[in-house]
Amino acid sequence: QVQLAESGGGLVQAGGSLRLSCAASGLTFSSYGMGWFRQAPGKEREFVAAIGWTGVNTAYADSVKGRFTVSRVNAKNTMYLQMNSLKPEDTAVYYCAAALVPCRARAPTGRGEFGSWGQGTQVTVSS
Repeated sequence: QVQLAESGGGLVQAGGSLRLSCAASGLTFSSYGMGWFRQAPGKEREFVAAIGWTGVNTAYADSVKGRFTVSRVNAKNTMYLQMNSLKPEDTAVYYCAAALVPCRARAPTGRGEFGSWGQGTQVTVSS
């Protein structure tokens, strides 16, 4: 059974930084693309960033490009999201997800491409 556990969320002032972690178990982590999504109150869950199984290919939502960086350490079965220059509009619950299909070169970006989800971690950015 795949388990994904996010950590690192919290309260930060605008302009600050946070690093989220996603620890994975129950899958051959190094074979799967991984992604981050977020959901703000009253809004749909939206794509934030993703990384392919090799770690070479990444993808970002336009709203976070240049501010967020996704990475992975396969030896630790862990994916990260470094978030800099945070804005109040980044406030949301952040979820990590594992791709449905292993060993695809490009980073997955659509919700339907992911088959396992974590419980989420709250990020709150104050103005």
